[in-house]
Amino acid sequence: MRTVSLTALRRLAIAAQGYASRSRTGSSREVEETIRRLSCVQLDSISAVERSHRIALSSRVGAYRPGTVPRLLARGRVFEYWAHEACLLPVEEWPLFVAQMQEGGRRWYGDVGETHPHLAEEILEEIRVRGPLGSRHFEGTSEGGMWNWKPAKAMLDRLWNHGDLVIAGRQGFQRLYDLPERVIPKEVLDAPLPGETERLRALVVKAVRARGALTEAGIVEHWRLRGGVVRVRPIGDGLVADGLLERVSVDDGGAPVLVVAGADLAPDAPTAAVLLSPFDNLLWDRPFARRALGFDHLIEVYKKEHERQYGYYVLPLLWRDRIVGRADLKSERGEGALVLKAFHRERGVRASAALDDALDRALDRLRRACGLESVRR
Repeated sequence: MRTVSLTALRRLAIAAQGYASRSRTGSSREVEETIRRLSCVQLDSISAVERSHRIALSSRVGAYRPGTVPRLLARGRVFEYWAHEACLLPVEEWPLFVAQMQEGGRRWYGDVGETHPHLAEEILEEIRVRGPLGSRHFEGTSEGGMWNWKPAKAMLDRLWNHGDLVIAGRQGFQRLYDLPERVIPKEVLDAPLPGETERLRALVVKAVRARGALTEAGIVEHWRLRGGVVRVRPIGDGLVADGLLERVSVDDGGAPVLVVAGADLAPDAPTAAVLLSPFDNLLWDRPFARRALGFDHLIEVYKKEHERQYGYYVLPLLWRDRIVGRADLKSERGEGALVLKAFHRERGVRASAALDDALDRALDRLRRACGLESVRR
């Protein structure tokens, strides 16, 4: 078993993310390829600065045109489903998630299938006839008294969880639902479904490739896999035995990590200065973030104001191979400004002109990604 230093482990994880080292403009193709490289990109509705997926994608591809992701959804280039959380995924991975759909996804829709079973076919027929619809199209009651908004909204969610509907785009952040056969390419829908072991092997490899280095616990967290480490470890052992992955020890004495077989364990130091979404892929595995980055990740949007240590919507500043601070930010769209409310340096990080310059560059990149004209401190 090879051994990797903690510094190299940190650099492996950061390099895998593909953060752009400078301000740039990204194309639709680059957005799609970045989703594929990352395996999935988390969605979140909070827009205090910008939607999380736009922050995450622009930190890698640069500023890109609004409406790009809805167009990719509508064209069947990516799809939306449960992965780490609700995520954007490359469309070719659809067969890996059919088993999860058959089990009902993540059952936040309650028991609407039992209490209002008639709604399923009525909603499907409405969409079949009218095309993509959002939950607002089912609000209130029609002349025939068909729709009750809460059960209809829950049924839309149930049908999406089961794979009977897909997200065909968004208006604002509201989902537009359509039939899978009108959105997902036929060759993807008709592709043979993997067996459970094959499916898990594919998910484990994709997680490790996307993240550079992961423990089995990190793989579980990446996909929120049921069964935990006990289920994933024999899959990892098999992939190591087959020469697809390699298990390496870490010189801090902690748990070994899985990397792609033959990975370069002495990667170059990264150079980017970038503000990360609180829901960025790099930060999903909090124990790993503490171990490799020395960073205790806090998301405080759900806390009461007096309980917050750093602020409401706080973006960590990654500079080179360290997270060096946390920026409490807000987009004031009326005045076209990205407002830096506070910046908290991490423990042991000294104030310097170089740090100020890194923060300035990261703020300007984020400003451009948000479509704002200025930065205000």
